Amino acid sequence: MDLEQYFVKSDLIPAIVTEESTGQVLMLAYMNRESLQKTMETGYTWFWSRSRRELWNKGATSGHLQKVKELYADCDNDTLLVKVEQTGAACHTGHHSCFYKQILPVQRELEE
Repeated sequence: MDLEQYFVKSDLIPAIVTEESTGQVLMLAYMNRESLQKTMETGYTWFWSRSRRELWNKGATSGHLQKVKELYADCDNDTLLVKVEQTGAACHTGHHSCFYKQILPVQRELEE
């Protein structure tokens, strides 16, 4: 498969990671060509760390691995959706999802 189509706009592509069984968004990370290739070859998520400037295999040190179940590109080929089977916490803080900080409460319409 030609991966170049996903890197026309940038050398990094955002990857939204969701839990296959629940649909819960677990995290957002970035992939470069090499990490996308390694993800496809190994069946586990690999990303490019923008802060450390290196490849990282999610869960390699913590044991909280992400087994890839499905992989999608959006309509513009500039964002990926990775559906995974998550082992343990996805977030480095120990939370299951990185999205645990609610900043706006749900607003409900008043019934008339």
